[in-house]
Amino acid sequence: MTITLAEEITLLSLDDESGEAKERQAVSWAVAGGILLDLALAGRVSVTGGRLAVTDGSPTGEPLLDERLGLISAWAGKRAKAPKVADWLTKDQAKAPAATVARLCERGLVVEEKRRVLGLFPVRRYPEADGSAERELRERLRAVVQGGAAPDERTAGLLALVHGAKLHRLAFPGEPRKEIAARLEKLADGEWAAEGVREAIRNMRAAMAAVNAATLVVVTS
Repeated sequence: MTITLAEEITLLSLDDESGEAKERQAVSWAVAGGILLDLALAGRVSVTGGRLAVTDGSPTGEPLLDERLGLISAWAGKRAKAPKVADWLTKDQAKAPAATVARLCERGLVVEEKRRVLGLFPVRRYPEADGSAERELRERLRAVVQGGAAPDERTAGLLALVHGAKLHRLAFPGEPRKEIAARLEKLADGEWAAEGVREAIRNMRAAMAAVNAATLVVVTS
């Protein structure tokens, strides 16, 4: 089963048993970035000078990506010039996670459970229903980062997003963060994709870094 980058990031973030989402804010940006990166890899969007453009509006065949492609086309079409990547990520990061987890439910990889906290507040949890995709994903990431295997384009892109959003502990629980981060930094800077795709990654990482910095200021002020 081939799942999207956004779905892979979401699987890493969901507790298998409780279905609770971890590191929600950082994950939301990485999920939005994953959808955008998949569209770039599919040749549907491009990034030049930090600005986003739809280059091919034809469907990819993946509902999650095609819905976002339509939204980007409509949103960008209302502007006099190509919008900034950071502006789209800012707009989509609040909504992309829900669309992504809904797709995981459709695939039967997680199941939605509705509960009430203190008998009053409704919450949704998404425990694991089929762990095969996540197991394969984690084995693939370990093979590249800890085993030295050469990554394919999508795996390298996923690791760049994990690094940019500082989701090291979700992807590699129990491993020394500094060692993992150093390896991911090298991978993120590698010549693993076309320049347009690498520019998209750089812009997404910059946007996520800005959010992390702003969050730190709020927490420490």
